[in-house]
Amino acid sequence: MSGATLETVIIEAMLPSSVAAIIECQTDQKARVLQEIRYIINKHGGAVTPTNYLFEKKGRIVFQKKEGISADDILDEAVEAGALDVDTDDDDQIIVDTHPSEVSAVAQKIVKAFGFSIERSSIVHVPKPETTVSVEDKDAEEVENVINLLEEDPSVQDVYINAV
Repeated sequence: MSGATLETVIIEAMLPSSVAAIIECQTDQKARVLQEIRYIINKHGGAVTPTNYLFEKKGRIVFQKKEGISADDILDEAVEAGALDVDTDDDDQIIVDTHPSEVSAVAQKIVKAFGFSIERSSIVHVPKPETTVSVEDKDAEEVENVINLLEEDPSVQDVYINAV
């Protein structure tokens, strides 16, 4: 369908084992996506229901780490630029969380100050610490299966969950 405009569709759901999810989709067929995602969730014991209140929306910038510069080294300057948090991940990338409206400004200030290259920047849904749930090993496979099925849908861009 040429010329079709893609629309962002956000679906909130409770998955098995009381795992809250926010599913972000891009589609030009909103009704089809809603029906398909709802079917996957319902078939596996979940329910489409409000869960957004369990998450906090944040801007997230991921920088490729430079030799000799750690997250601690940029912390003060990043906070002064508007960062909420600075951390590293398992791939030695530096992750900076911001208010959603400040992603671009904070990214530019950090790039200018440290010469980092931006791997990616986006708006993410981070579970509020008091709302995270632990999933027992016996249930983890079922939750993972539902998430994998959701991610197989070509319209699904991201799946955020509150399980730890």
